[in-house]
Amino acid sequence: MTMKLIGFLMVTVGFIAAALATVVDESAVSWLWYIPALGLGVAGVIAIRVDDARHNKTEHHVASRIENVESSLEKIATNINKLNTDKHSINTYDMRYRIDELFVDDLAMFVDARESIAHRYGMAAYGEVMSTFAAGERYLNRVWSASADGYIDEVNAYLEKAREQFVDSLEKIRRLKTSPDLQTSSFS
Repeated sequence: MTMKLIGFLMVTVGFIAAALATVVDESAVSWLWYIPALGLGVAGVIAIRVDDARHNKTEHHVASRIENVESSLEKIATNINKLNTDKHSINTYDMRYRIDELFVDDLAMFVDARESIAHRYGMAAYGEVMSTFAAGERYLNRVWSASADGYIDEVNAYLEKAREQFVDSLEKIRRLKTSPDLQTSSFS
């Protein structure tokens, strides 16, 4: 049995036992049973997290997740470039629907795989990439909101800013991939 399965069993048994300890006697909680049962459940949660952390740091897992990071950023950069080029031919109120069509899946894929950047390249590189990615995401959210409100100038301005940030994030990932020993200062 894997550590994760044992952890889930511990959580299940611990929390069911703790729940039973609270209802066996209606007038008082049986603390002698409740605390150890709750402790077993908490230990199970810890076991699950330890197993997940161990799995997330395996080289095969990190390599596949890094590929997800790069491919999702490539799609985001391609889509934001196209959207920015076509922005004058898209109705301002429709821009938010185009954003939903083009970005939701790739943004989610990137976010799910982002921790692999830290596992592969370190926290400094993770911080650099995530800083520009988060800025791009915030700008894209502003475009969406401005589209809903019909502010064409804000849509156009923040679409360009989002494009710059996402393209910068992709360039940073590509530089890390070709030269993983880059220092944070070489990103600036």
